Amino acid sequence: MTIAIRASMRAVDLRAPGGPEALTATTRPVPAPVQGWTLMRVRAFGLNRSELMTRLGLSPLVTLPRVLGIEAVGVVAASPSGAFAPGTAVATCMGGMGRAFDGSYADYVLVPDSQLRAIAPNLPWHRLGAIPEMFQTAWGSLTIGLDLKPGDRLLVRGGTTSVGLAAIALAARMGAWVTATTRDPGKSQPLKRAGASEILIDDGALAGRVSDQDAALDLVGTTVLADTLKTVRRGRVCMTGMAGGGWTLEDFAPIPDIPNGVCLSGYLGDVAEFMAMPLQAIIDDVARGDLHLPLGPVFTLDRIAEAHGVLEAGEASGKIVVVTDSADLPALE
Repeated sequence: MTIAIRASMRAVDLRAPGGPEALTATTRPVPAPVQGWTLMRVRAFGLNRSELMTRLGLSPLVTLPRVLGIEAVGVVAASPSGAFAPGTAVATCMGGMGRAFDGSYADYVLVPDSQLRAIAPNLPWHRLGAIPEMFQTAWGSLTIGLDLKPGDRLLVRGGTTSVGLAAIALAARMGAWVTATTRDPGKSQPLKRAGASEILIDDGALAGRVSDQDAALDLVGTTVLADTLKTVRRGRVCMTGMAGGGWTLEDFAPIPDIPNGVCLSGYLGDVAEFMAMPLQAIIDDVARGDLHLPLGPVFTLDRIAEAHGVLEAGEASGKIVVVTDSADLPALE
């Protein structure tokens, strides 16, 4: 199959840190395919908090200007090495995309062959776009960070984040009993839809109410981590997110703050884990309705600043997705 490649494309530049308005629409030449890299026609991508941090100037290793975007789904436009046939549906995430080299906030993105996976696209593009990074982070946190087993009692703290909702769905599918938290009683329904068996309103102090968990996934982060550690009896706590703000711990003393028999881990996904995750099985489970997909609002590329505003405000109850073609917007119900 031969894929027609445009001479120019739309892209969204970040030239200097700032608010959503710092994301600037531009037109530029389509990247030239090179050996070992594949040119991908982007159809959809999810938004991530790491991109928000970069936009705010909090990613010191990212040089500007840069096209952001650490994940994408779409089709192969050209693959000089022959690793992928033109027209193949593919997914990619991480590996320096949107950070060390230009990312997916564009009609096309050039990515290393080594971080690209062929997929059977048995979902609409806007739904596929929600899956790669969100489910990779959730899957890695549960399997690598926590070694979750069927029957385990799992606390997901920060359950209404997109990764939290994905983790709830995956953990429930794995046979765990899931207790999920939210600070807002009005956001309990998305947790139930995802598969939570129990919901707690988080006032910052859960240890007095919960102390019998086999595992805890902390997506709020350092502001509550000491409290989260006390919710587990003998098992693991994995800190994956920082929805509460701040990467570092102050006045943390490991011996008194980590209870006996509790192990503390962190999880930061990478390309190797993206390539190892059961991506197609997750897509298939979502397509069959066996796995809940926490999808938030869907925007077109020309509304990227608006989408970032929703991301920063924490207003979405699911993964925010951007499509490059308005025809791929979900139908209004």
